[in-house]
Amino acid sequence: MVLSIVERIKGFLFRPSDTFDDSKDDTLGDAFKYYVVILAISAVLSAIIAAVAFSVIVGMGGPIAAVMMPFGAGTGALAAIGVFGATIAVGIIGIFIGGVWLHIWVYVVGGRNGLTQTIKAVMYGMTPSLLLGWIPIVSMIAGIWALIVEIIGIRQLHELSTGKAVLAVIIAIIIPAIILGALLAAFIASMPGLLSQGPGGPGFG
Repeated sequence: MVLSIVERIKGFLFRPSDTFDDSKDDTLGDAFKYYVVILAISAVLSAIIAAVAFSVIVGMGGPIAAVMMPFGAGTGALAAIGVFGATIAVGIIGIFIGGVWLHIWVYVVGGRNGLTQTIKAVMYGMTPSLLLGWIPIVSMIAGIWALIVEIIGIRQLHELSTGKAVLAVIIAIIIPAIILGALLAAFIASMPGLLSQGPGGPGFG
């Protein structure tokens, strides 16, 4: 089982087209087991980074450290537990929500091989990001790498052209980005009015 996972990791990193072709008959359960393993690796590595970072902050002192001081030596351990739990929870919930959202656009551009294949593409496509995304700076490269692998997965598993696979993934990213940007712009635009009201709210003449 371990060897199988290692071989799959190497395949999705360096031979994604062939590896996706070999994975067409995988069940969703097969893909999920693989995903949970690499998610757990990412969670452990992120937890270690968090523990070290919080311990360093406490050791340096300052206002932030003062807030953490009540937890004493356990600050790093608590940070590690929190990061590990959050990474696992967000990773599992997010992968299914993201898969369903992407599948809408995969279907629009002509993908007809089912939701399972889309979620498999997303799970397998996360390989670079989960294994390398915990490293500062490298995380940006890993994110782009994961996006490319995901596009290849959509193309191979849904038997689409590269252009259609790219289109589906880009639309799935752009629409939430536009909505988030609009909400952020509206919030920023409302800030002067909120600040002018002061802590007491609107004045009465």
